[in-house]
Amino acid sequence: MRVIITDLHEGRMVKLSEELSRVVGTECPWYRLDVSDHAAVEDVFNQVAGRYGRIDVLVNNAGWSKIEPVAEMSLETWQKCIDIDLTGTFSCIRHALPHMIAANSGSIVNISSISGWEMTTEHGAAYSAAKAGVMALTRVAAAENGKHGIRVNAIAPGLIYNDFLRRIYPDDFFDGYLAKKAFLDRLGQPEDVAHLVSFLVSEKAGYVTGEVYGVSGGVHPHA
Repeated sequence: MRVIITDLHEGRMVKLSEELSRVVGTECPWYRLDVSDHAAVEDVFNQVAGRYGRIDVLVNNAGWSKIEPVAEMSLETWQKCIDIDLTGTFSCIRHALPHMIAANSGSIVNISSISGWEMTTEHGAAYSAAKAGVMALTRVAAAENGKHGIRVNAIAPGLIYNDFLRRIYPDDFFDGYLAKKAFLDRLGQPEDVAHLVSFLVSEKAGYVTGEVYGVSGGVHPHA
């Protein structure tokens, strides 16, 4: 198994590459990539496929958000969120699919959000719209590509305690979230999402496609 890492931040990629290389026992290369740059996405996917011969799995996990009410939201905020969270997901799927179709197999997991199902916090219109779009994109891509042996699923995390959210919300927000919403008496951790990703890309999920799974501690028990 070889894991390829893409990110905008070189320092973060180097650290993750070193950690993963120790776990999987082989080199985990990284590429600096802005997923909102469609041409750059195409170039990276072609480089990876050219170097390693195939692309078996794609996990779309790029995200950006800025909290602004609709009445005050700038077009720049709206467009940046859509470009990264939704169009970036599309671009990666678009350029992974030809390689997966050629192999007649593949698994794609898109990281959406429970914000795509319902309003989970005010002032997040751009993020909610983008993540709802990711859910719809997931289902359509699954319907179109099942005949090629390709599975496409999405995960809709709730509040996962990480650096991304700590930059957006004040510390007291997290305590209030637990008290009011979560069934489980703890915040979600990145590992909670990673375990489900691992299952969905494995053969154990060989008959699972077109689904959106919540990982929210019961905040949104979606049927």
